[in-house]
Amino acid sequence: MEIITAVRGFKDIIPPETDKWRHIEETAYRVFGAFGFREIRVPLLEKTELFCRGIGETTDIVEKEMYTFFDRGEESLTLRPEATASVIRAYLEHTIHAAETVTRLFTIGPMFRRERPQKGRYRQFHQIDAEILGPDDPRTDAELILMLIHFLDKLGLAKLNLEINSLGCAKCRPAFREAIVSFLGGRVEELCGDCQRRLGTNPLRVFDCKVDKCGEIISRAPRLMDFICQDCRDHFEKVQGCLSLFEVPYRLNAKMVRGLDYYTRTTFEVTTEFLGAQNAVVGGGRYDHLVRDLGGPDIPGIGFAIGFERLASLIPDRDQDVSRGPLLFIAALGEKAGERAFMLCNRLRMKGIHVEMDYAGRSLKSQMKRADRLKCAYALILGEREIEENSALLRNMHESAQEEVCLDDLEEIIKKLAR
Repeated sequence: MEIITAVRGFKDIIPPETDKWRHIEETAYRVFGAFGFREIRVPLLEKTELFCRGIGETTDIVEKEMYTFFDRGEESLTLRPEATASVIRAYLEHTIHAAETVTRLFTIGPMFRRERPQKGRYRQFHQIDAEILGPDDPRTDAELILMLIHFLDKLGLAKLNLEINSLGCAKCRPAFREAIVSFLGGRVEELCGDCQRRLGTNPLRVFDCKVDKCGEIISRAPRLMDFICQDCRDHFEKVQGCLSLFEVPYRLNAKMVRGLDYYTRTTFEVTTEFLGAQNAVVGGGRYDHLVRDLGGPDIPGIGFAIGFERLASLIPDRDQDVSRGPLLFIAALGEKAGERAFMLCNRLRMKGIHVEMDYAGRSLKSQMKRADRLKCAYALILGEREIEENSALLRNMHESAQEEVCLDDLEEIIKKLAR
């Protein structure tokens, strides 16, 4: 009988990779908490309308990538392809906006898109998503980017590039759209099929094309920064000024657009040279009318999403084993010693100390080999003679030194070693 394997594009996360994931999550909780963010947990499944209205019906995600189906009640449901729309839905449904003028939320979890699996890109993937809702102050944009860079720095990531741009607003973007359509109008046949389609539905998306031929054409296209209004220009200059206060290096990328319709003004990406064409680790930006478009008041917001798989792949190898081995391994020889070891092992575990022991009755040599494989800091050798003498041998596995300890004092000794 054949072994059943995972669905294509879906991946198990197994030890020691899970140790790295937990390290990333714990770092996120610590850093985001210091910046005043609180965790929100939203469902995996939402009404399809949420993403059609929130992301935009002409985006690649809605048109081609969503896992959508009808349930038994003939309601169209979708596995969430991104988190922002779900967070805004919860923000409105639970009237969080009525209780506080500034809301900082983050969520960590799986998303789903049916696209071609490749390195660091899966059909079930995971994101760290952070949102600030309420203020439209450019300092908020800089604050979010600053937190992001600080978080990546805490993880020890190197050779990352922050790229920023402004997408303007509803007042200044129509003129730019017309300029792009006019520029590309005589070159339609030279564009790839996706860009030809985008030209009639969402022309700004042509800037996001990864096809070389399209890139060459688009490199000569008009730039949005030449069309943005004075308010958007002032906003973007203040964002840059705030980043400069903290000496955060960045590059202006006039070609950068975001793949979702709701973005306005400040947009940003963090890219790396290690991921090939799909080189973005983080993407985000301001969305000043998304809350309104989803049925709420006109409350501005800004956020980012980090691709967890990509982020994990960039953690340096030396940091992969971020979890330590057990503090103690109890090598018990004989039935009485096994009973005493079982009691001691689980009493220490209930005090928060990682302890392991062997239940198979193996030889001392085999048990010590296992203690070594588990990278235990200490091993306690406990046999029938030690039980009679109320003592045991405590061995330091790193220094190959050992001492005799009294069993009555053992719990206190181990607790001191755990500090």
